Amino acid sequence: MNDIKVTVAKNIATLRQTVGMTQLELAEKLSYSDKAVSKWERGESLPDISILVRIADIFSVSLDFLVGRSAQETVPQKPAYRRSVIALLSVLLVWFIAVLAFVLSGLLLEDTSGTWLAFIYAIPVSAIVWLVFNSLWFSPRLNYLIVTLLMWTVLLSVHLSLIMHGVNVWLIYLLGIPGQIIILLWSVMRRRSTGG
Repeated sequence: MNDIKVTVAKNIATLRQTVGMTQLELAEKLSYSDKAVSKWERGESLPDISILVRIADIFSVSLDFLVGRSAQETVPQKPAYRRSVIALLSVLLVWFIAVLAFVLSGLLLEDTSGTWLAFIYAIPVSAIVWLVFNSLWFSPRLNYLIVTLLMWTVLLSVHLSLIMHGVNVWLIYLLGIPGQIIILLWSVMRRRSTGG
């Protein structure tokens, strides 16, 4: 049993360091404390099998590799880089669609006065895409900032859309105040529950 603890400890530490992840970041992805991750990496304790499976998924290795039974696999080299490129390409796809909508509406519609709104709508959609990828692959602590950006850009989009229809309802931004308070309380509660 001690051999497995030592092997798992070494593999978790090596995988984490290879991708440039801190113990706290790994702990947040697993909903554990960084102290637990530290104990695992020192070989003082062994994560449950379900956590080992999640760790293997995070680092894109098999469970056999993680417990030291597979010699064929090598430590993945910087999957975070690949994930960053995928996230960036996804956000760029949103902007490509916005440009396409702008161009097509300019060609097909007689009244093109509101076609620029395609770029305004692309901002909250980009925030949603960024939030999804950040939640899956990157630091969950950044989610609060992304949700804040999403909330304010949705309000901006609605406000500018209403202005295009002759309605100037600047009071819509007052909805952002309780929304921002909710986001701040959510971040404080989350930080206290994870011990970070």
